[in-house]
Amino acid sequence: MKRFSIGLLPRIVIAILLGILFGNILPGMLVRLFVTFNGIFSEFLNFSIPLIIVGLVTVAIADIGKEAGRMLVVTALIAYGATLFSGFLSYFTGAALFPSLIEQGIPLEEVSEAKGIAPYFSVSIPPLMNVMTALVLAFTLGLGLAYLKSDALKQVARDFQEIIVRTISAVILPLLPIYIFGIFLNMTHSGQVVTILMVFIKIIGIIFVLHVLLLLLQYGVAGLFVHRNPLRLLGRMLPAYFTALGTQSSAATIPVTLEQTKRNGVSPEIAGFVIPLCATIHLSGSTLKIVACAQALMIMQGMPYDLSLFAGFIFMLGITMVAAPGVPGGAIMAALGILQSMLGFDESAQALMIALYIAMDSFGTACNVTGDGAIALVIDRLMGQKSLKTQRPA
Repeated sequence: MKRFSIGLLPRIVIAILLGILFGNILPGMLVRLFVTFNGIFSEFLNFSIPLIIVGLVTVAIADIGKEAGRMLVVTALIAYGATLFSGFLSYFTGAALFPSLIEQGIPLEEVSEAKGIAPYFSVSIPPLMNVMTALVLAFTLGLGLAYLKSDALKQVARDFQEIIVRTISAVILPLLPIYIFGIFLNMTHSGQVVTILMVFIKIIGIIFVLHVLLLLLQYGVAGLFVHRNPLRLLGRMLPAYFTALGTQSSAATIPVTLEQTKRNGVSPEIAGFVIPLCATIHLSGSTLKIVACAQALMIMQGMPYDLSLFAGFIFMLGITMVAAPGVPGGAIMAALGILQSMLGFDESAQALMIALYIAMDSFGTACNVTGDGAIALVIDRLMGQKSLKTQRPA
C-alpha cells in the first residue's frame, strides 16, 4: 500500500488551528508540558543554527567556487542581483505599507512562555560557536575547499552537510508542528492570537502581490533582452510554477522548469547549465518573504529598523540563501543565523518567522523556479546563442 503522508504546510496549519482551539481548554498541566517542550526545542534550535551555517554554506561555496568559466560568473552575478532586488523591493514596500497595517508594541516574549506557567524543567544547550564565527568559518572553509586539490576534506564537508540536511528533514521539520502548536497555544492563553493572526493575513496578502509583481518585472527585463512578449514568456513557465506549488522544492521542479525554459527558445546547452544552477543560487521569492516577515515582526515588537540595517541583512541573506537545502522550509533554516545575529531575533521571533515562512513556502518556491526561466533567457542572449532566432516559438 502507498504510504499516506501529510505535507509540512498542512501540518503547520493544523498545528496553528489546534493551538488556537485548545488554548483556553487544556488544563494547566498540559499547557506546562508544551511550555517545557518549547523551551527544550528552542535550545536545540539555537544549538543547531551555527552547525547549519557551517554544514550548508561551506559546501555551497566550495561547489560554486570550483567551477570555472564566464557563464558561471555571469549567471551567479545575475542571480545574486535578482535576489538583492527582491530583498530591497520587499523592504521598501514594507516600509511604506506595514506601519499603517500592523499594531506596534506586541510583546512576543508572552508568546514564548504562557502567563503564569513555568516549564517543568529546562535544559541548557549552549551552541559550539556564535553565529558570526560560524559564518566566517564557513566562508573560510568553503573558499579553501574550492581551490584544494585533494578531495578528502571536501568529502568530509559533504558528509557533514548530509548530516545537517538529515537533521533538518528528520528532526527539526517533523517537530516544528508541535513547536508551532505550543506557540499558538501560548498566544491564545496570553490573548494575543487574534492580533497575530490578523498580521499573518495582511503580510501573506502583501507578499503574494509582491511575488506576482516580481515575476512580471523579471520577465519584463528578460523580454527586453530577447525582444519578445514577456507575458507569453511568463505564460509558458506556468507549468513549472504550479509544479513548484505542489512539490515545495526547486530541485524537484528542475525537469519541468528545464523543459518549459527550452520551450521559450533557450538553447538546451544554456538551459541545462542555468536551470540546475539557479535552483541552488537564485532564491528571489524566498528572500522577498524573509525580508517582509522580518520587517513586519520588528514593527510588531517596536524594534528600531532602517535602511542601513536591512541593507547589510539583505546582502548577507543573498549569500546565505545559496546554502538553503532542497527541503521544504530549508531557506528559513539557513537564514535563522543572520536573523539572530544581525536583526536580534530571539526564539519567539524565530518561531513566528518559521510559521510565517512555511505558510507561504509553496509560493516562494514557485516564484524562485519561475524566475530561473527569466535568468536563462538573459544568459542565452548574453552568451551569443542563436537559439532565440532559430528556435523562436510561434
